[in-house]
Amino acid sequence: MCGGVLLLINERIAKKLSLHLLSFAAGSLLGAALFELIPESLEISANNELVFASVAFGVMLFFVLEKILNFYHCHDKELCDIHDFSITVIIGDAFHNFLDGIAIAISFLISIPTGIATTAAVFFHEVPQEISDFGILLHNGYSRWKTFKYNFLAALGTPIGAILGYMLKDSIEPYIPILLGAAAGSFIYISISDLIPELRHKAGVKEFSHILIMIAGLVVIWTIGNLIPEA
Repeated sequence: MCGGVLLLINERIAKKLSLHLLSFAAGSLLGAALFELIPESLEISANNELVFASVAFGVMLFFVLEKILNFYHCHDKELCDIHDFSITVIIGDAFHNFLDGIAIAISFLISIPTGIATTAAVFFHEVPQEISDFGILLHNGYSRWKTFKYNFLAALGTPIGAILGYMLKDSIEPYIPILLGAAAGSFIYISISDLIPELRHKAGVKEFSHILIMIAGLVVIWTIGNLIPEA
């Protein structure tokens, strides 16, 4: 919600920060997948092939969801066909947040650093996404109050998913390596198929600051995983 509220307060600042937020989100999602989720999954699983199969499944799952639900991740409303996507944006965002919540719960079941790194990656991705969602609804004629209300309801998907994941921890514990791998695949898909291509489109040919910010996202997630105690 932070990114959306920023847009409501000052659209110019939100747009100015958007590229940097996208860059950091792309790096943090890749970092969470490659430095935390996949290594933890490999560590607790006796079948490495199954882990990598679950990563591939996570990538394909999000691709299919994107096709079926018009799972929308466009971060520049001027580049999007907004007219038919108002309700889809809310439904897709709510479902995405729900899956993020489950990923966060599963990550904390493994270790505190993994949970924090996953939560951070989700948060850094949600900020620019919410700027996009707020912008689409506002541009489509929704009032500021309705825009805030609908996005707040969609944001509830994250705590609901996290609570459900925690409540079902005993049932899902045998499948944690697979679920971690699938979560990693979803993070990789969002970063590579959505965020990075958009950075290539929006950033100038001679602009390299977004690359450094992406690296900073990777470094932050790596630091969280290595400096925070496991207990």
